[in-house]
Amino acid sequence: MKGWKIAAYRLWQWTWGLPQTLAGLAVALKYRHCPRKRVGGAVATLHDGNWGGVSLGMFIFVPQGLRSEREAALLAHEYGHTFQSALLGPLYLLAVGIPSFLWANLPRNVHKRSAQHIPYESRYPENWAEALGRKHCPKQEERI
Repeated sequence: MKGWKIAAYRLWQWTWGLPQTLAGLAVALKYRHCPRKRVGGAVATLHDGNWGGVSLGMFIFVPQGLRSEREAALLAHEYGHTFQSALLGPLYLLAVGIPSFLWANLPRNVHKRSAQHIPYESRYPENWAEALGRKHCPKQEERI
């Protein structure tokens, strides 16, 4: 991503996507001791918590210790969510955040995915994030 595009993306996230970007900043501050990478216009934190990946505005969080190809795939997926945030703005948490959280964590959904071998990325909003991540995520992430 070119410098002016990064600046525009971040400005957009800090205005139109303000609610989720503020939440992302709070989580980033909590995990400020963890390593970070620049992924396009987003900042990815490799967290040491016992939870998976999440995207809040321009902030991405993925667990430390993943195999490099799994980390790259998860970063791309979460980067796709940052584009959903930019598109939906203040509606993101309702339209994407809640459905994503429920699909990932509701016990009946976890059981259904496991029992029926349903890929996590097969349903809304995850399939949309996958498509956006594949299209827009840069191949190289820069450690910061």
